[in-house]
Amino acid sequence: MLLPSHRVAKTLSLSVLLALSALSARAENLQELYQAGLGYDATYLSARASLDAAQYRLDQVYALRRPSVGLSVSAGRSLSEAPGAPSQRQTTATQYGATINGTQPLFNRPNDKTITQAEKALEVARTDFATAEQDLIIRVSQAYFDVLAAQDTLATARSSLAAISEQVASAKRNFEVGTATITDTREAQARYDLARATEIVADNDLTNKRIALDQLVGRTNIAPKQLAVPVQLPPVVPSALEEWVARGDAEHPLVRKARLGLEVAKLETEKAKAANLPKVDLTGSYGRGHSEPNIDGFGYTTSTRNASIGVQLTVPLYAGNSIQNRVKETLSLETKSEDDLAVARRGVEQATRTAFYGVRSGTAQVAALEAAESSSQLALDATQLGYKVGVRVNIDVLNAQAQLYSTQAQLAQARYNVVMAGLRLRQASGRLTAEDIAAVNQLLQR
Repeated sequence: MLLPSHRVAKTLSLSVLLALSALSARAENLQELYQAGLGYDATYLSARASLDAAQYRLDQVYALRRPSVGLSVSAGRSLSEAPGAPSQRQTTATQYGATINGTQPLFNRPNDKTITQAEKALEVARTDFATAEQDLIIRVSQAYFDVLAAQDTLATARSSLAAISEQVASAKRNFEVGTATITDTREAQARYDLARATEIVADNDLTNKRIALDQLVGRTNIAPKQLAVPVQLPPVVPSALEEWVARGDAEHPLVRKARLGLEVAKLETEKAKAANLPKVDLTGSYGRGHSEPNIDGFGYTTSTRNASIGVQLTVPLYAGNSIQNRVKETLSLETKSEDDLAVARRGVEQATRTAFYGVRSGTAQVAALEAAESSSQLALDATQLGYKVGVRVNIDVLNAQAQLYSTQAQLAQARYNVVMAGLRLRQASGRLTAEDIAAVNQLLQR
């Protein structure tokens, strides 16, 4: 089956539509899309709200050191009768009163530990927020380069389709003049049909990748900027693996969170032990009362005032062994926190080592694919020349073209993978910040 002319026209029209859509799309770089994600991504905004809530919780706990003041107001009316008495005496009274009570803690060791724990909890919330920020950087960057990779795959598929269509036409002409067999034409047509199917898949994949990026940053019709040519991938700095591992052990949010968890567990043990200590409070009150009794129609008014200030000492004597058992419980939880810290440190170290070797391997792969691209181009040129002079057949040209386009697609993907591997290395070691987005942004076209 020969290539119909309307298929060639359709392929060209699709290429024109792609070019027009790229022109109408809004070109944006990685930095701009990351800033958009900061104000749109629900996961990041949730972490920021949790951090704000942790600050407010700490402000609440600080009230344990501050005085507490309360006002109580009362009003009532009473009636009493003595029906058995000779005078049938009846007494009524109207009473009003108001009292202000205040307490200022002077010594309360459990409250002191609770406040310190709340301060540590705020630091934990900050580590969670840092983790969410790093996660957003990775997700936006990955979605960004996924779109670029999908664009490259589609462009490669369409270039391959156009090249194969030329080979189909060439094979058809050669068959008509008797210099080629029908086998060449059918092989070229089969390659064309396969390339067309590949193009459809690549086009659908690009659509899905764009939708994912749109949903992440809250924008539509985005055209991510490509890597600047010639592509210059940055080296890994520092170059020593152990420096990355040491930095991760000291600064990674998960390790810091686990370390804070251990500190909170130790404070909980101290607080449990402090339950045996006395508590001292400064107390004070001031009140005024007003009474209007009426006895058999004769009334009078009395007013009262009272004020007091003092120190209240509370000493726990026996609580059914609950304090001792609480101490044992917190000691066990403290051991658990130590194990959690060990797990976090080992996990960060493993992830850092894996990411480091991933960057190094990816960089070597890029260099190898660059050499393979050059070799594939030379092989294609030689094969096309051999086809023109009759020493190569059509299938040889198709194979050489397929090898070149496949190598180009792999090279583009490998470059994106190296950029992402560098970001993931910094995330694995706890170094990833918004400044790294700016550094990657410098690799893109202006």
